[in-house]
Amino acid sequence: MSCDLFVFAGEKSADLHGEKLLQALRAKNPALNISGVGGPRMRSQGMDCVLQMEDFQVMGFIDVFLALPKLMRQFYFVASEIKRLNPKAVITIDYPGFNLRMARHLRKKGFKGKLVHFICPSVWAWGKKRIPLMAENLDLLLSILPFEKELFTGTPLKVAFVGHPLSERMKTLVYKTPPFPLDRKIVSLFPGSRKKEIERNLPLILDVCRDLQKKQPELRIALSVSDERFRPLILQIIKEKGWDGKEIELVPAEYSYELMKASYLAIAKSGTVTLELALHRVPTVVIYGVSFLDKIIAYDILRIRLPFYCLVNIIAQKEVFPELIGPNFTYENVKAKAEMLLGESARLNIQNACDDIISQLGGKETSKQAASEILKLALDHHPC
Repeated sequence: MSCDLFVFAGEKSADLHGEKLLQALRAKNPALNISGVGGPRMRSQGMDCVLQMEDFQVMGFIDVFLALPKLMRQFYFVASEIKRLNPKAVITIDYPGFNLRMARHLRKKGFKGKLVHFICPSVWAWGKKRIPLMAENLDLLLSILPFEKELFTGTPLKVAFVGHPLSERMKTLVYKTPPFPLDRKIVSLFPGSRKKEIERNLPLILDVCRDLQKKQPELRIALSVSDERFRPLILQIIKEKGWDGKEIELVPAEYSYELMKASYLAIAKSGTVTLELALHRVPTVVIYGVSFLDKIIAYDILRIRLPFYCLVNIIAQKEVFPELIGPNFTYENVKAKAEMLLGESARLNIQNACDDIISQLGGKETSKQAASEILKLALDHHPC
């Protein structure tokens, strides 16, 4: 048994990108036989899954360590399935710790097909040693940030900038009617998508919002609930901070883009959400409460030293969104930055910078571009 392509997605965001990629691949070549590892979105596209994506979802240094035996079993199972199916190309999406090791393992075991990685790992932040590893084992890297290609100058690896999937999604997005009123200026809160992040970030930003509302009573506070499992925790924190539950709109995750579109100001945990806010041109204070253990791992062990940590600022190569990370994440700092962004001149400057980022990331149909590069490499397919 064999297949044309084997696609691996080990987390939710990769499943979303994988769904769009599969649609684009089949649009160009409906006869493709595609197997792999994916989530519900990729399975809906008819991909033959040898394992489900949900089996791979592990987050955080400690969780990864505890899950190592299971991940190792899955690693060797996937490798054996790739060798059994002998695809013309293996396409791995994000999840670099697992996927780059898989590429090296397959090469060592004599796999002759093409190896493609979609979404460059953050080698510009840490893990620069991955650059020669990628150049040695991969045939193609599909990059989603414009500055990444130059990092591989001087290596034999072919790097294609295909645009950012979020930018592509924005072009076709149809907004739903929001489940909250639009009669006041909305300050939206995105405290995080994990329990510890919410516990660390939300109490402080609620204190800030209380003071913002005292000065500007016309402000409405709306909080994005990233996962309904966390709603009781969020309500508990709101109550502990002395808020009446009716004073804050709790917005389900499926309306997060509607919330962004309606926002006058946002306070958001550093991550992909900040780029989504930039694509919606929302002035944002970026925050990230860091535990003592996280600080030791990031600063002392991994030695991460960056001028910026927010993805929006990294792309712009300047401060667009003020970022308050670790020891800078204080009540006084968040309040000062939020008040600044409520001013018209600061808002205009930020929105102009967001327009520049939208221009940098846009202009490409990411999934179609990625599919063309893959088929050209793997099947010598030249789309018209």
